[in-house]
Amino acid sequence: MTNSAEQASLIEKLSAIVGVKYILTDDAKKQPYCKGFRFGSGEAMAVARPGTLVEIWRILEVCVAADIIVIMQAANTGLTGGSTPDGKDYDRPIVIVNTMRIDDIQLIDNAKQIIGLSGSTLFGLEDVLEKYGREPHSVIGSSCIGASIVGGICNNSGGALVQRGPAYTELSLYAQIDKEGRLSLVNNIGIHLGDSPEEILKNLEEKNYREEDIIYGEKRASDNEYHSRVRDIEADTPSRFNNDGRRLYEASGCAGKLAVFAVRLDTYPIPEKYQVFYIGTNDPNVLGQIRRDILSKFENLPISGEYMHRDCYDASKKYGKDTFLVINKLGSKFIPKMFAMKRTVDRIADKMKFLPSKFSDRVMQYLSYLWPNHLPKRLDEYRDKYAHHWIVEMSGDGVDEAKAYFNDFFKDNEGDFLECTKEEGEKAILHRFVAGGAIGRMHAMRSHELGAVMTIDVAFPRNEKDWFERLSPELEEKIAVKLYYGHLFCHVMHQNYIMKKGVDAKAVKNQILETFDQRGAEYPAEHNVGHEYFAKDALKSFYKKLDPTNSFNPGIGKTSKCKHWH
Repeated sequence: MTNSAEQASLIEKLSAIVGVKYILTDDAKKQPYCKGFRFGSGEAMAVARPGTLVEIWRILEVCVAADIIVIMQAANTGLTGGSTPDGKDYDRPIVIVNTMRIDDIQLIDNAKQIIGLSGSTLFGLEDVLEKYGREPHSVIGSSCIGASIVGGICNNSGGALVQRGPAYTELSLYAQIDKEGRLSLVNNIGIHLGDSPEEILKNLEEKNYREEDIIYGEKRASDNEYHSRVRDIEADTPSRFNNDGRRLYEASGCAGKLAVFAVRLDTYPIPEKYQVFYIGTNDPNVLGQIRRDILSKFENLPISGEYMHRDCYDASKKYGKDTFLVINKLGSKFIPKMFAMKRTVDRIADKMKFLPSKFSDRVMQYLSYLWPNHLPKRLDEYRDKYAHHWIVEMSGDGVDEAKAYFNDFFKDNEGDFLECTKEEGEKAILHRFVAGGAIGRMHAMRSHELGAVMTIDVAFPRNEKDWFERLSPELEEKIAVKLYYGHLFCHVMHQNYIMKKGVDAKAVKNQILETFDQRGAEYPAEHNVGHEYFAKDALKSFYKKLDPTNSFNPGIGKTSKCKHWH
């Protein structure tokens, strides 16, 4: 497509499919879809916002015929820029297909499984499942920013919940382009829905199928082996990471190299008995020993175990306060609206040169100072006493098992634990999960004195005992701020750094990644490669197999952006 007349013709065809209102060509209106949540941005010829699965199919037909790159996008909450264009060096025009208008969730097998359409979210799934006494794969974290169900599957996201592992399914409905450039629909969702693509898509969206049309076979709708994998504390490989070939299967881990219409997933019963334990210590080896004991000796696996360093506790308390208060007072459903308002305010502010950058962040930060301390007294007391904090959630018989273990363990080991009240437990978990945005806010507020931001999510081997990072003096000298948090049971750590002024962040990152390579670590662990990391051979081969013409989301994992991967 080489001239404006051809582009105008394509826009006209897309508008005929979804309506003029849902085809965006104005730069300001496209910006929220072309810029990543935290990382990456690029240009697109248009953004299409279809309202049905059939409309997605028809858009794909038009784009494939015109040799247009398609980037499938849902909530655009990825942290490595994987659902937006990146730069301007593509060899074909780009159309972004945003699926958030198509958010239906269907229940099967008395809510033991669900079918999430392309724009359905974890928020919506929590609501749908609550009255059945069940919950989705992820219940907080990604869900706090409105992440989509399909996006989680496509990126093998999450895994913080120890009994469930990363998002995974072998049951999905997707479109694929073969090496000859032909578009086809693949129905592997395990439901008889018809023969032609539009018939299949329409029948699914309209729930035009019967119980006897559903296949209950051997294909997995979750990583149902993960609980035994995470228990293997002597293994010299990580329990989960994005380059793990064992969990790359069609839609799962595809990173947008397929156009995924729907996925089928398992759900989980909400535990009747539940307790949050809050552990504090000044010795990271104490937490390492507890981790190994629980995973190898307990009959009952924990729900989760969320680590925070004291410095991260402080940053989250100061710079994540507004997000904490919004979720705590208004509910997590308000977060997507808050981010939408932020984008609008920043877009307007950017046009007013006299206003500072990140204007919305600055306003929200100053407003948060008006609110009194939002954290429980006992947690703040632990902050003063201990450098390392670990929030361990237990359920069922695991509650008594953990309580007895902690009482005995801390008779002879440094540190202590709290048996949290309901309010303390909820606030401790929420405080940990708003930490993810704290480093960005800190950087925005202190940009005049700080250098570039760098974030890494890394999975250490399951047998790693020296899990807490100790940098060389040479690297320490270059870094102004370090914020560490993560999922300690599975050894996935989120390590965030802000450089001193004038320091080359990429050079420092490469030095740190070299130390990870020497330790047998894998990265990224759960945010996927996006446009920030190199896809290793297993992942690159998977992408090429799924998308031989490189027409869906090219350039992902720093691969080629050219047709046929040239």
